[in-house]
Amino acid sequence: MRAFFDGRGFIEVETPARIAAPAPECHIDCPPVASGGFLRASPELQMKKLLALGMERIYQIGPCFRDGESGDRHSPEFTMIEWYRRGATWLDIMEDARALVAELAKGRRAEPEFRRVAVRDAYMEFAGWDPWAGWDQGRFDFDMATKVEPALAREGGCVFLSGYPVQCASLAKVCGGVAERWELYWDGVELANCFTELCDGAEQRRRFEAARDERRALGESDYPIDGEFIDMVPMMEGAAGVALGVDRLVMALTGAKSISDVRVPW
Repeated sequence: MRAFFDGRGFIEVETPARIAAPAPECHIDCPPVASGGFLRASPELQMKKLLALGMERIYQIGPCFRDGESGDRHSPEFTMIEWYRRGATWLDIMEDARALVAELAKGRRAEPEFRRVAVRDAYMEFAGWDPWAGWDQGRFDFDMATKVEPALAREGGCVFLSGYPVQCASLAKVCGGVAERWELYWDGVELANCFTELCDGAEQRRRFEAARDERRALGESDYPIDGEFIDMVPMMEGAAGVALGVDRLVMALTGAKSISDVRVPW
């Protein structure tokens, strides 16, 4: 992975694992630290601050943490690679991800076929409704887990599930009523989540406040808003980035059935 990004002009960075204010996202809970702050679920906000300060191409491989997540595909601690590019879009990052996975698959298993599927088309075909015609968060999440993802698993290969409802992308740019967000699935297992970054500070604050309200309504922990990040959002001046789960990618490359097969027991 490092050879791939170093060869493309990226700089490896390291940001804090303990942070003061995580991004408020529903169903993603960061473990609190007794001395203050939280263990990060992602280095996203800190890496975007580096973009705002002028860095052009950056990546980071490191530990991330989530409360209440354990199973064949989840671990309380896991490894993430994130990379960001100024002056790029979700389509540029899509090509990065395709090239990375293809490179890593060489000599390990047959190179997967890649295709792009629109979220709206997937829900119309596999779930029988259009999320844009009548938004229902609960139904959207339930059908993703029980209808869309199993259909992607049956069809196999690597799928970029692209163009999400705006309610599902609090950090993404919106164009034509569609959030510029994709998720990469390999044989139905989600590996990565990408955005063209929102660069409007006022809109970012509004979305974070709405996400905090939703977390409170669901009885989830409340997080403070990172005001420094909000102030720096416009300074990114157009960028895109992605988070990719290294453990799940290793599972896909080796045929492992559980994340515990590719991690040292904690």
